[in-house]
Amino acid sequence: MFGFSKKNAPRDESPQPAAVEPPVPEKRSWAQRLRLGLTRTRLQFGGGLADLLGLRKIDEDLLEELESTLLMADCGVEVTQRLIEGLRGRWKKEHLESAQQLRRALSEALLEMVTPLEAELDVSGHKPYIIMLAGINGSGKTTSIGKLAKYFQSQGKSVLLAAGDTFRAAAREQLMAWGERNSVTVIAQEKGDAAAVIFDAINAARARNIDIVLADTAGRLPTQLHLMEEIAKVRRVIAKAEPTGPHEVMLVLDANIGQNALAQVKAFDAAIGVTGLVLTKLDGTAKGGVVAAIARQCPKPLRFIGVGEGIDDLQPFRAREFVGALFDLEEEGEQG
Repeated sequence: MFGFSKKNAPRDESPQPAAVEPPVPEKRSWAQRLRLGLTRTRLQFGGGLADLLGLRKIDEDLLEELESTLLMADCGVEVTQRLIEGLRGRWKKEHLESAQQLRRALSEALLEMVTPLEAELDVSGHKPYIIMLAGINGSGKTTSIGKLAKYFQSQGKSVLLAAGDTFRAAAREQLMAWGERNSVTVIAQEKGDAAAVIFDAINAARARNIDIVLADTAGRLPTQLHLMEEIAKVRRVIAKAEPTGPHEVMLVLDANIGQNALAQVKAFDAAIGVTGLVLTKLDGTAKGGVVAAIARQCPKPLRFIGVGEGIDDLQPFRAREFVGALFDLEEEGEQG
């Protein structure tokens, strides 16, 4: 029996394929991430509309089906009726015939409705500029604070975090992790009163010449009146530490809860005077139509929207950008 040992084996002289480097994933722009994040809502809202229209002629039956589509996207009854009546008026006045014309009319009506929510936060008026954040447990409040810290740093601002959610130990640890990730100081106590922690944080920010204080608070349901009173106390203590503060009271809302967000805005506004909103988790829901409902029933400035887990996936709300992504329109295309 004959064979070759490894030592005496003939050498393979054929050219070897060059090593292939794994492709580096392309970093998506915010516009691309927004479109991707709104996929579920678009399939329900914009995409569902396209499927619904097809090559059909515009008639009352079609408008009734469209009404159901808008309701399922969580626009709410008032907004849906307003949009449908507007479309019916344009259909008859302008003699709309094609699905594309109706789609454009709907996108224009929605843009007009949500544009008043666009109001980017101006933090130049005070130093430190104190932002108090509130929201129910699970809304993404603490994570949003970490992302906001990164956003403001990208604007050249120095940031300090106040771990005012002393009720939930994990929240303090989570915020400290975000602080390390962003190289931001976190003022925290293992035990103690939330208001006292935030009071200390404001004084620390003043001593260190910090631009922005992001103050976390304990998550709570708006039906827990005694806890809502505690968060109102936090607001009063901030005003004692800085008579002009808080300069922004930001409510963080989970987009997955849809119309329930409206009740939260009203309850928190009554307790602490909400001045701006953050809408998170738009990438995980088909209920993005709630933005239109907020515009009609609780028109607080929508400062930021979130469409992912990445640190850059929280950005200022821009109405045209949002509607363009919702209907998959080019920014300078159908919207003009």
